[in-house]
Amino acid sequence: MESTKFVFTGVLLKENSSISTLCPELDVASEGDTIPEAKANLMEAVSLYIESAIENNLPVLRQVPEEENPLKQYPEKIIEKFPLKINFSVKAYA
Repeated sequence: MESTKFVFTGVLLKENSSISTLCPELDVASEGDTIPEAKANLMEAVSLYIESAIENNLPVLRQVPEEENPLKQYPEKIIEKFPLKINFSVKAYA
């Protein structure tokens, strides 16, 4: 079965004692103690969110409200903006 690749935006933010991550197109967030851990946790959270949205017939895209978007509200906290690439396979069952 062929997989589909979704490409979203990932954002790393420096918080007090950890690194937060956010996918603004989906309003999904995670965190980690290191940059690689934070990125991996966000990829897992986004994958689980997409899977759950598809299984429950919910819209996949749900953007962060503008007034809460850290890209506009807290640009000084941004460590990195990166492409978040998720390979996803959809399996149909009868």
